[in-house]
Amino acid sequence: MNDAAGISPSELARACADFLWRQDATLRSLGLERLSIEAGQATVAMTVLPAMVNGLGITHGGAIFTLADVTFSLASNTYNERTVSAHCRISFLRPTRLGDRLVATATEIVRSGRSGLYGVRVTLEHAIIAEFRAHSRAIGGVLLPVTTGR
Repeated sequence: MNDAAGISPSELARACADFLWRQDATLRSLGLERLSIEAGQATVAMTVLPAMVNGLGITHGGAIFTLADVTFSLASNTYNERTVSAHCRISFLRPTRLGDRLVATATEIVRSGRSGLYGVRVTLEHAIIAEFRAHSRAIGGVLLPVTTGR
């Protein structure tokens, strides 16, 4: 069992996200904001910074991909199992610009054995900016120490 005794799935999900956030300098360097974390789900916001805009004046696809990937990572690691991306793809649907506040929401579609499938929708207000699909793979081990008693 990968969760600590007496901790709810929501508490475990948030503790795993806290651990990942502390360990990953990329997350902190982008000025990302965690909006919600639940088992199999995560929502993260990012304001487009000057370093994220390309020569055409629109947000680099890599910045949007990173936002979606981070959000997927937080959602897929909510069960205290070390999980990585095995495959992912993104479709960019609309451009965004400097100062736009993007919100990515990751939702678990299915999780079975060591594999999972997640969808991430990136939005600007009510417009869909990008759709990201990722396949996860549990690689063994836990993020947080496992306790067996109280």
